[in-house]
Amino acid sequence: MAATQSSSWADLQMDILGLVLRRLPSLADRVRLRAVCRPWRSNAQLLTLPPPFPWLNLLDGTFLSISDGEIHRMPLPDDASCYGSIDNWLFLTDSDDGCSLMNPFSKATLQLPKLARIWHHERGNAYNACTRLFYKLAVPLPLDLSSDSLVAVLINDPLRHSVVCIVHRSISTDSFRFHDRPIKNNFYDIAFCGGKLYALSCGKLFTVEMSEVHIEKPKVPHVECIVEDFPTESHSQPCPENHICVTWPYLVESGGRLLNVIRLVGVPFPPEDDDDIFKDSLTFSFEVYEADLNTGSRMWRRVESLGDQALFVGRHYSKSLSAAEYVGAQEDCIYFMCDDYFRSDEDPLCDAGIYNMRSGVITPLLQENTAPRLHPTGEGHPTWFFPADCAMLMLSGPFPGTLC
Repeated sequence: MAATQSSSWADLQMDILGLVLRRLPSLADRVRLRAVCRPWRSNAQLLTLPPPFPWLNLLDGTFLSISDGEIHRMPLPDDASCYGSIDNWLFLTDSDDGCSLMNPFSKATLQLPKLARIWHHERGNAYNACTRLFYKLAVPLPLDLSSDSLVAVLINDPLRHSVVCIVHRSISTDSFRFHDRPIKNNFYDIAFCGGKLYALSCGKLFTVEMSEVHIEKPKVPHVECIVEDFPTESHSQPCPENHICVTWPYLVESGGRLLNVIRLVGVPFPPEDDDDIFKDSLTFSFEVYEADLNTGSRMWRRVESLGDQALFVGRHYSKSLSAAEYVGAQEDCIYFMCDDYFRSDEDPLCDAGIYNMRSGVITPLLQENTAPRLHPTGEGHPTWFFPADCAMLMLSGPFPGTLC
């Protein structure tokens, strides 16, 4: 009886603590639980937990937790602006055009070349710091601090003039584009699949062969078209009445497959506002195609199901993950936010949602009672950010910067 009376929450068994933590999709909630007492903190460090649910990186030092609608703030370094992210790394630039990747939890940093100047050099333009550029990063393996880190960067301006840079840490880089080709051959997206780099250009898929001999200074000896033009059949979902359909592709590796994820957006026509024709545009469907990388058919094949995968798509970063490994993720679904280059509405939730591949239904990305009104001040459009559970170990006490 005395032993029973003296028990407390601090004596909670580790297996029960693990059950609770595994049911919390929010990283902030996991940190708060660890902060209750020293035994919980110590025991939580011994547990293997599923990754927390992704955030939206608003590019201004604030992050939106999708699972609960909370906004968290992790200030950027002085003189730094955020232009994207990849996994749990932020892509930063400074006033001197210096580029880097930084983990906001550990503060670990990987230096990159001055990519904006490479874009201007490749395009044959005089350098102009006012040119608005958008960056999409891709890696063959999860980033770390080793000297073998390899990063591919797609750089676009609003007119889709593109350059792809191959970066091996900060010591070397190579870049390429289609010289003297019409704009339709500029790259829309890039992705690694099976260790190879692929680039998407107006329905065509290109493989970028990088020679292993030049690993210390990556070269691009051969860029080859391996999948021909995109299928021309009509979309399975008709465009809403009094709208025209605009499409945007995302290239995503998913379970060993390379997918061309087509977003279908309805734009009111005729537009009510000639100065902002995309003001009231809304996503109404998605279509997914798989590149045939094995038989040599040079074709895209329609995909009806993503299986147990959930896709998070965006202009700056896209990722496929197993829904079973992320608490709260819905399988066979596509998560998206507003990331249109030309849209003046700054709220990334104004055209955001979860598209169900089975039903064709789009549901809100956040529940109405948890969705804040956002006006991020960062450059570019918000991007997905995937905090690792090990980030808990780098934080002490209550979750920093939570705006209640």
